Amino acid sequence: MALAGCDRQKAAPSQADQSAAPASASGGLDRSQAGKAAPDLEFRSPEGEPTSLAEFRGKPLLVNLWATWCAPCIKELPTLAALSTRPGAPQVLALSQDMGDQAKVAAFLRERNLDLEPFQDAKMDMSGALGVNILPTTVLYGPNGKEVWRYSGDMDWTGPSAAKLLAEAR
Repeated sequence: MALAGCDRQKAAPSQADQSAAPASASGGLDRSQAGKAAPDLEFRSPEGEPTSLAEFRGKPLLVNLWATWCAPCIKELPTLAALSTRPGAPQVLALSQDMGDQAKVAAFLRERNLDLEPFQDAKMDMSGALGVNILPTTVLYGPNGKEVWRYSGDMDWTGPSAAKLLAEAR
């Protein structure tokens, strides 16, 4: 599967430029899948064991699909790590789409002092199930496991635009 956008240099559209329409090939906010259940697929936990999104049901969950080779992904990871420690924030699940050894993903996060657990989807099943063609893509699921929205492209997850979007998880 080819993923576009990982090396793009243009900025993502501003919050004011986004609508409820599906994201374009260049990214942005997409609400067209709102209400759809999270895919029932297995991926690897930080311990290398099979897990799924169903394990996280019961509270809001922000799933970020990223890869170590994706420049926009690397740019936004520190903001996801910061968000993950904020009281009241949704749980953050950074799901690597790297196809190599899971230890590489763990080392990548550790070397950058990113306090994110190394979940991995080496077969990129989640990208396929969600129809993702841009990395990073971040999907917000409500406590019921239903999609609220998705955002394609990088974002500062600690900024005011993100805070407004994340407030929809309740």
